[in-house]
Amino acid sequence: MSGTNSPEAVKKLLENMQSDLRALSLECKKKFPPVKEAAESGIIKVKTIAARNTEILAALKENSSEVVQPFLMGCGTKEPKITQLCLTAIQRLMSHEVVSETAAGNIINMLWQLMENSLEELKLLQTVLVLLTTNTVVHDESLSKAIVLCFRLHFTKDNITNNTAAATVRQVVTVVFERMVAEDERHRDIIEQPVLVQGNSNRRSVSTLKPCAKDAYMLFQDLCQLVNADAPYWLVGMTEMTRTFGLELLESVLNDFPQVFLQHQEFSFLLKERVCPLVIKLFSPNIKFRQGSSSSSSPAPVEKPYFPICMRLLRVVSVLIKQFYSLLVTECEIFLSLLVKFLDADKPQWLRAVAVESIHRLCVQPQLLRSFCQSYDMKQHSTKVFRDIVNALGSFIQSLFLVPPTGNPATTNQAGNNNSGGPVSAPANSGMLGIGGGVTLLPAFEYRGTWIPILTITVQGSAKATYLEMLDKVEPPTIPEGYAMSVAFHCLLDLVRGITSMIEGELGKVETECQTTTEAASSPTQSSEQQELQSTSDQMDKEKVSRAVWEEMVNACWCGLLAALSLLLDASTDEAATENILKAELTMAALCGRLGLVTSRDAFITAICKGSLPPHYALTVLNTTTAATLSNKSYSIQGQSVMMISPSSESHQQVVAVGQPLAVQPQGTVMLTSKNIQCMRTLLNLAHCHGAVLGTSWQLVLATLQHLVWILGLKPSSGGALKPGRAVEGPSTVLTTAVMTDLPVISNILSRLFESSQYLDDVSLHHLINALCSLSLEAMDMAYGNNKEPSLFAVAKLLETGLVNMHRIEILWRPLTGHLLEVCQHPNSRMREWGAEALTSLIKAGLTFNHDPPLSQNQRLQLLLLNPLKEMSSINHPDIRLKQLECVLQILQSQGDSLGPGWPLVLGVMGAIRNDQGESLIRTAFQCLQLVVTDFLPTMPCTCLQIVVDVAGSFGLHNQELNISLTSIGLLWNISDYFFQRGETIEKELNKEEAAQQKQAEEKGVVLNRPFHPAPPFDCLWLCLYAKLGELCVDPRPAVRKSAGQTLFSTIGAHGTLLQHSTWHTVIWKVLFHLLDRVRESSTTADKEKIESGGGNILIHHSRDTAEKQWAETWVLTLAGVARIFNTRRYLLQPLGDFSRAWDVLLDHIQSAALSKNNEVSLAALKSFQEILQIVSPVRDSDKPETPPAVNVPVPVLLGSISGPGLSRPFVRTDSIGDRLGRYNSSEPPVVTDELEDLNLWWAAWSTWYRIGSESTKPPVTFDKLTFIPSQPFLTALIQIFPALYQHIKTGFNMDDLQKLGVILHSAVSVPISSDASPFILPSYTEAVLTSLQEAVLTALDVLQKAICVGPENMQIMYPAIFDQLLAFVEFSCKPPQYGQLETKHIANAKYNQAEWVALNYVPFAERSLEVVVDLYQKTACHKAVVNEKVLQNIIKTLRVPLSLKYSCPSESTWKLAVSSLLKVLSIGLPVARQHASSGKFDSMWPELANTFEDFLFTKSIPPDNLSIQEFQRNESIDVEVVQLISTEILPYANFIPKEFVGQIMTMLNKGSIHSQSSSFTEAEIDIRLREEFSKMCFETLLQFSFSNKVTTPQEGYISRMALSVLLKRSQDVLHRYIEDERLSGKCPLPRQQVTEIIFVLKAVSTLIDSLKKTQPENVDGNTWAQVIALYPTLVECITCSSAEVCSALKEALVPFKDFMQPPASKVQNGES
Repeated sequence: MSGTNSPEAVKKLLENMQSDLRALSLECKKKFPPVKEAAESGIIKVKTIAARNTEILAALKENSSEVVQPFLMGCGTKEPKITQLCLTAIQRLMSHEVVSETAAGNIINMLWQLMENSLEELKLLQTVLVLLTTNTVVHDESLSKAIVLCFRLHFTKDNITNNTAAATVRQVVTVVFERMVAEDERHRDIIEQPVLVQGNSNRRSVSTLKPCAKDAYMLFQDLCQLVNADAPYWLVGMTEMTRTFGLELLESVLNDFPQVFLQHQEFSFLLKERVCPLVIKLFSPNIKFRQGSSSSSSPAPVEKPYFPICMRLLRVVSVLIKQFYSLLVTECEIFLSLLVKFLDADKPQWLRAVAVESIHRLCVQPQLLRSFCQSYDMKQHSTKVFRDIVNALGSFIQSLFLVPPTGNPATTNQAGNNNSGGPVSAPANSGMLGIGGGVTLLPAFEYRGTWIPILTITVQGSAKATYLEMLDKVEPPTIPEGYAMSVAFHCLLDLVRGITSMIEGELGKVETECQTTTEAASSPTQSSEQQELQSTSDQMDKEKVSRAVWEEMVNACWCGLLAALSLLLDASTDEAATENILKAELTMAALCGRLGLVTSRDAFITAICKGSLPPHYALTVLNTTTAATLSNKSYSIQGQSVMMISPSSESHQQVVAVGQPLAVQPQGTVMLTSKNIQCMRTLLNLAHCHGAVLGTSWQLVLATLQHLVWILGLKPSSGGALKPGRAVEGPSTVLTTAVMTDLPVISNILSRLFESSQYLDDVSLHHLINALCSLSLEAMDMAYGNNKEPSLFAVAKLLETGLVNMHRIEILWRPLTGHLLEVCQHPNSRMREWGAEALTSLIKAGLTFNHDPPLSQNQRLQLLLLNPLKEMSSINHPDIRLKQLECVLQILQSQGDSLGPGWPLVLGVMGAIRNDQGESLIRTAFQCLQLVVTDFLPTMPCTCLQIVVDVAGSFGLHNQELNISLTSIGLLWNISDYFFQRGETIEKELNKEEAAQQKQAEEKGVVLNRPFHPAPPFDCLWLCLYAKLGELCVDPRPAVRKSAGQTLFSTIGAHGTLLQHSTWHTVIWKVLFHLLDRVRESSTTADKEKIESGGGNILIHHSRDTAEKQWAETWVLTLAGVARIFNTRRYLLQPLGDFSRAWDVLLDHIQSAALSKNNEVSLAALKSFQEILQIVSPVRDSDKPETPPAVNVPVPVLLGSISGPGLSRPFVRTDSIGDRLGRYNSSEPPVVTDELEDLNLWWAAWSTWYRIGSESTKPPVTFDKLTFIPSQPFLTALIQIFPALYQHIKTGFNMDDLQKLGVILHSAVSVPISSDASPFILPSYTEAVLTSLQEAVLTALDVLQKAICVGPENMQIMYPAIFDQLLAFVEFSCKPPQYGQLETKHIANAKYNQAEWVALNYVPFAERSLEVVVDLYQKTACHKAVVNEKVLQNIIKTLRVPLSLKYSCPSESTWKLAVSSLLKVLSIGLPVARQHASSGKFDSMWPELANTFEDFLFTKSIPPDNLSIQEFQRNESIDVEVVQLISTEILPYANFIPKEFVGQIMTMLNKGSIHSQSSSFTEAEIDIRLREEFSKMCFETLLQFSFSNKVTTPQEGYISRMALSVLLKRSQDVLHRYIEDERLSGKCPLPRQQVTEIIFVLKAVSTLIDSLKKTQPENVDGNTWAQVIALYPTLVECITCSSAEVCSALKEALVPFKDFMQPPASKVQNGES
């Protein structure tokens, strides 16, 4: 305005005014004088005002009524020229704002008149406009009048006027509202209490409004009235009005001045109460109208929808929704529902088109959509408006495809028939186009024959409507085909674009805010922190709310969107459209992913996936996963169930590839189109850019990619990248050149996709890995049970992902390797091979990767990396294990030095190779182990040494390859040497480690648990080594056992001194005894079957041809080894607490072995027994020939000291190493004492010895071929142990023990020999030699008796027992002992090569025993015990047997020795017996003795026929000796001897003197064979005692008397019998012996009489004489005998009787005598 206020402008104005007035006065000069006058005065007035006032304008305004008056009058003239001039002048005044309110009112009134007269209509309008726009003086009534004036002009007949008026009305309405806005601006700073207006306040309540506002209110209210066809309240004078114009005005006000309605309650009220109901009312025809329904069916005719109104209504609605949504929530719900309804298929095409346009307007306003969602969809009982809009669009698009548009005249005309009722097919030419070369010419959608072109309508993101802008059209326009579809399509795209960009923008903001607040929250100052925390929590709440809205929006729209987009995707024939659709699906999928809406995300991804695959392709993952909702493709849209259309196969797409489907059963080929490839690229793009939000849908994505890759024939190559490869089976894949060039790109993108996994966050990466794993699982399932080429996509990609994420490998290592391990177990070899390839590649890459911190400082990671290698050990497929071992070998070669804590795992892998896994695997693993032992022992932590030992041991146990087992035992020896050399360092390191572990264990409160605890760790290492060797010592293969045994005892011998003293306890108990137990068990259960040959061509010696024999060797070796340790390390073992227990156990083992039914073992056991008792028997010459090679006993081992050559090698080292060991031991070992001090130990040994003896010699109950009988060397060794053992126990050795000993000695001697061994053990029968066993027995007894001899008094009671024992042996001479029920053969009858048992020749042994008895008796005859125990009697009783057998004895020497022994014994014993005569201790001996003499002198056995005369005479002299003994030792002491005994002796002598011929002689020998000497001796003895002159006691006399009477009675008997026989025999001569006998008797009688004569008469008893004389008659009777010899003898006998011829004496004399 400054221009109008400047002095120049004012001056100009004044000039103009004056000139105007002048012009007016000129014009009116003639016709209208009053006007002229007025003009004149007006000029004066103006001048006056100009002159008087400084503020000229203000003054003008004040007086404007007068100033304006002339012009008004001029207008009143109704002269056009004048009127025009006046109006111009008035306009000029107005423009300078010098018109007052009153003047303005006058002006308006004047204009009204002009209008009523239809004058200067345009100028009028112009004037009104100027009046209203330049100032605000016109108000209220005048304003309304001015407006009405314009309206009236709008409805004139003149087109120009009409249009100008319309424009003016529009402008005026705008001005009114602009004024109000300005008024508000002016009052904005003055805060006034708003008057509360009641919600239902009357429309008239405008009292509170300011003037301009009031005008605007009134105007708007009347516009509503007019549109509603009601009378206006304020615009008085309106004559007519159109709805279309009214609606346009309403729309422009609403659109241009929304703040008026939002800020003033009065206006809001109008909106709610007037505008909305109006709109709803006006919509009614459109709502009710149904296209195609005939009028007859409805009772009242339905008003047809009217395009202009309908379109304008929609525009109003658009504005209402856009601007006043917040005020009109409920109303908008109705509007939106209506919009949705207008899309129905039964509405006219144009209506649907404008409705779509309106919806498009909404779709480009995401914030608005968001509000809908908040206000409706998220409220509980509200219509789901937003969802309905989207669904409606979907249904709309579907309906366009499904129901051909019928009401469209264009279509009808095109189709050429007016049958509007029936459906009309789409343009016929569309199909032709579709087929033409497979490429559609126009961009279009085509679906099941319906072809809809795509029109380019708007720029993306702006809703530029076509039909909503057709304000000039009255008739509904023709809608081109495809227009509605294109708009709807754009709606969808804009909707997606808007929502996603809005939400993602907000999400991004929220995320950055969160970060900044979190960072701020960690600021130091307290106050700000509080503030921040507060804001953070607000932030959180805000975010929660926003998130809920976002989620609801997506949830509301995704179904509809997906249904529509899927359909469009399927129908699209245009690459750009396809691209847009895919982009929409992709952005939606990504958005859902970001919001964590899994179902919807998966659904969109599924859609893209389906698009990538050929139609109807069977891919389970797309049909079964979260897309379950989609599987039946039914979405509820607007309450109707609309089937989601499945892709149609007849889409006219260019086929670009043909390939195999990835399925279990081959199913022919499938085709890929360019659209499939386009989808695939989208899929790759999705995975690449939005991998982080895919989560579980990686599964869908990857499954699809896998199938596509398969169809395209891409195969994995090294590192997991996929390269085009030949299809392996079936008709090979056909690819067009277009695709061929794409393949490397696709392959590249695929690889990049997995490379970009390194930028994913951890959770997303896990999702990716999980998806790959489950994909791989499916591939594995498919590859089961057939050997088809499997799909390796997943495995290859797992490898690729692992390799690029090496920097954070920890977080994915477990699932990754866990799955690959499963793949490695797959039966399909190709699958398996790739699994192993991937796994080993990852492990090697992991170990070589430059981690931060490096692996050497991150042990946990290193172990994690190596762990899968260990896990592979549980897989049985050899190809996998080979890969595993090759990997180990490579790791050893490249990283061997830096494995550190990874060693246990690596070693574990070698150790896990099992026996049954084939030679090559074992060999490879063993190669690794050899490498470790030779190169890496010093670099590995000492704690791993134990594992090395275990692994080496386990290879020893493998039985695939003997050499490996033996080599591994060698490795163990090398390892033990390494321990020995590096002992100190290893020990230090282990102790340090142990301390650390101990501490850890204490902190955790658990007990430290390791093998052989609590031995110190270094000792434990040794113990593990020993234990391993121990296990190998019981291997089934003899060679391994032998080697292991030798190594074990060598290492214990060589390095044992390194052990702590206390550890020996464990060595003994846990290693050695444990080993002995196992060997014993195996040996006793070993198979006795003969092994034919040892595999290959190895011949087996017969001494090793059964498992049992082979085990025997092991047992021998083990027992010997343990015994040697006990012996050499006794100084170490004895101080241990439970040495005695150990001793007992060892003895028990010796006992078991000794009692085993194997000669080799049992004998070796005794050697070990000797060794631990430190008795080493020298090898005696006499033993050597007896142990032949034929016995199943390797000679060298068993003889003499036990260290036979078989074991010598390793032990050679002990001493030299022992010397070196001195420095390891804190103190020198004590001097080894040769004896065990502890008596108990000896007694334990004794009881063991006793058990061995008694068990081994006890005869079995039954016998058969297999009965085991102990061998002679065994028994000999057994008995030989006793003397030495006895030295230690003699102090406590009592009778019981002696008894036990006796039993064993007796049984041992009784054991027979097998016939095949006899030639070596038995001398030929004629030689009298003792076996070594017999000698040992006698030695044992000898030792005993010597001990007793020098021992204390109380020991002597043992003598009788010893005698008993010896005498028992003496009996063997005649009665060899029985061994159970075993039949033995005499050596002469045994066949050498049969399994028979031969009785030994016991004679030499018995005779030697007898000699011992005699010697012993000579020493001990006087001992009390000997006397008391009737030893003499027993000796006699024993000798009686051979003596009575005499010639029947097995050996002649026996009885001779018996006689001489008897004589010796008696010569000592009889005096003793006489001494003790009174005590009666010998009473029972005498009859025994008598019987013995009797049995011997008058033996029943007949001398052998071949006995020579000299021999006979020698034998007779022995008999004579006996008689001499009687005459010298017995009879002289008759008075100390029981009478009966003497009587028996006499009878015997008597018998000897007479009846002594032997009947076996031939006649020729008779002279000599009559034992004349003997008879003589007997007789003489008899006689001697008959007439012993010195009768000192009645006893003696009695003996002689008895002797005589016996003699005489004997003679009488013989003679009587002879006479009798002679008489009977007649002429026959009597038997020779009888004749001899009678001759003897006769000679005896003559001798007797001679003797009687020589004795003093007083010594002869009268009775005797009487008996002699009584013989005479008998003699006389003999005279008749015919034998000359008898006669001469008779003569001699009868001659001495002359001395008895004496006269009879007187009776008196007789009586006195």
